[in-house]
Amino acid sequence: MAKSDSFFIRADVTPDDSATFVSTSIDLGSYVDALGKSVLRIHNVSASITTDTGLAPEMDAGTGGACTWQLTTQDQLAIVKPSNRAVVSSGSVWAFNADGASAVPATAYEADMLPQEWTNGYLVAVESLQLGALATANWAASANVTVSVVLECTVETMTQASAMALALSQQGN
Repeated sequence: MAKSDSFFIRADVTPDDSATFVSTSIDLGSYVDALGKSVLRIHNVSASITTDTGLAPEMDAGTGGACTWQLTTQDQLAIVKPSNRAVVSSGSVWAFNADGASAVPATAYEADMLPQEWTNGYLVAVESLQLGALATANWAASANVTVSVVLECTVETMTQASAMALALSQQGN
């Protein structure tokens, strides 16, 4: 199989704003076939933290909070550090609303590994990825915080060189 043109995979996860980890599976079965040596290469990951309707999330008056997410090659029960070999990408937002009423936070900090662009892409040979997130309770009850990701990908045949690259990226913890 020759290298394909790039395409996009999109996914959302909506944590319940109670600092409880929530995860959803992204099916890659139509792209990855270990027996047929077909693998997925992720070139870029873009993420957005909005409400479940796509708007900027509000926070309760005079409060701070956070939303943290991760894209992994294995099921997780909680957020894990980026040094975990299952992590493909991750991100965090910390925010504070100093207003006396519920409003979009005036102060927000984005941290972690985004925007994510790899020189040669991130090789994936699993049949699903897991998008997980958690959010603290101070986001306004008017709309749920949602993490959305867009992955730019190509499909290619697993060569000996790509098999070695995959094995090396999975080493560690």
